[in-house]
Amino acid sequence: MMTSTRLFSVLAAATLVLAAGGLLGARVQAAEAPAKAPPPQVRVTTTMGSFVIELYPDRAPITVAEFLRYVKEGQYTQTLFHRVIPGFLIQGGGFSPDGTTKPTHGVVLNESGNGLQNKRGWVGLARTEAPHSGNCQFFINLADNPELDPLPVRWGYAVFGRVIDGMDVVDRISLVATGEVGKFKSDAPLTPVIIQKVELLGAGTVKQDLPQQLAPAPTGNEVLSPN
Repeated sequence: MMTSTRLFSVLAAATLVLAAGGLLGARVQAAEAPAKAPPPQVRVTTTMGSFVIELYPDRAPITVAEFLRYVKEGQYTQTLFHRVIPGFLIQGGGFSPDGTTKPTHGVVLNESGNGLQNKRGWVGLARTEAPHSGNCQFFINLADNPELDPLPVRWGYAVFGRVIDGMDVVDRISLVATGEVGKFKSDAPLTPVIIQKVELLGAGTVKQDLPQQLAPAPTGNEVLSPN
């Protein structure tokens, strides 16, 4: 008959074996888990300098995929920042310097409600009043613009990236003189601000000059239903 002391020793040894096995299993599982790829980045080169945008396909997969499609096709080469409103936003990517509209693919499904907000330095997809009307045009928030975020009663403007380097260039663009220019009735730079090119960088090429501050991951309740 096994004494209580010996029984305790056997149970303790078994517990240690199980614990060691659990730790080993956790290590194996961690080793097998693929490392998360860093977010893609693009450099936007303009006549007033360049800046880098980091993109978040985990939050806005459709929008990022379409944006990168346009980047790879050279869509943004020689296009205007045609809308500049100090303290609000700058917008571009859809018009040639002569004011003609660049051809686009189909419209992009609205991905607002993805947990990202229209805060200073964050990049969103421009659209008309129709919620699913965005294509290639994008905007950069010059300030926190909560009025562009979604509410339960309406769609917002989908955020899909953030300026991580060169925000001073964006700020310089925001200070140019604006007015009516050709087909643009207001807020157009009087001296054209031209996007010379947008190029894809290697993921993680540029280190962020500000701490990354993503909004909390969506729970599913934020996603809006079509109006």
